[in-house]
Amino acid sequence: MSALSRHNVRQAGQGQPLLFAHGYGCDQSVWRFMAPAFETTHRVVLMDLAGCGTAAPDAYDQERHATLHGHAQDIISVCESAQLEGTVLVAHSVSTMSAVLAARTRPDLFSALVMLAPSPSYLNHEGYQGGFERQDIDDLLHILEANHFKWARMMAPVVMGSENNPALSEELATHFCRMEASVAKHFAQVTFLSDHREDLDGLSIPTLVMQCTRDTLAPASVGQYLQSRWPQVQLAKLEATGHCPHMSAPQEATEVLRAFLEAQAHELVESTA
Repeated sequence: MSALSRHNVRQAGQGQPLLFAHGYGCDQSVWRFMAPAFETTHRVVLMDLAGCGTAAPDAYDQERHATLHGHAQDIISVCESAQLEGTVLVAHSVSTMSAVLAARTRPDLFSALVMLAPSPSYLNHEGYQGGFERQDIDDLLHILEANHFKWARMMAPVVMGSENNPALSEELATHFCRMEASVAKHFAQVTFLSDHREDLDGLSIPTLVMQCTRDTLAPASVGQYLQSRWPQVQLAKLEATGHCPHMSAPQEATEVLRAFLEAQAHELVESTA
């Protein structure tokens, strides 16, 4: 099976590729409020991560995906199969670090990274506030192991963080519930226990970070860390609250992304003039 079939890849439009990679437990449908706005100017490419949505049931392998390197390789495989060049990789949440790993492995494939609500580590470390102590994560994983559906209903409102739109929290919970239980647990362990702070070193690709207000999973301290550790990062602080601006505030996220793409195109024209 090709990578395009394995990850249920859908494409629309022409021009520079924009590859959208969703966050934990979701699927490509979460980009429906944002991605179509770029179909007149870009080649929009959507994929489902292994273990999520309508990706092939056997796409998720607990050995291959024991780290985010497995998902990074999946992204690379999609780029190769779709023959994408100069791709802007737009990633949300856990996929932002998969994007970093993909760009480090194959810098020739990507021209820029766009990260929505990224975090290189959800755990607190000395000199770094990721937002969670190890016991916090262990407790969350224990609930997930005991009752996948209870965990989904509990976590979705926390992740969405949009009190004025309970329908979005319900949609997110439904996505979580659709995951096969063993995949949900394993992917959550990989997500919450990974630490990719060192993978930021030496990465010079133009990068936009969109950081939300009152994001429980990626607090303001994470954005400050990224900007101090990664000087070429452009940090855009959104008015949107929660962890999913592409769903809760798609117009704001779209405008910020469009401005970034236009600036990148302008710099390319100037550099080749």
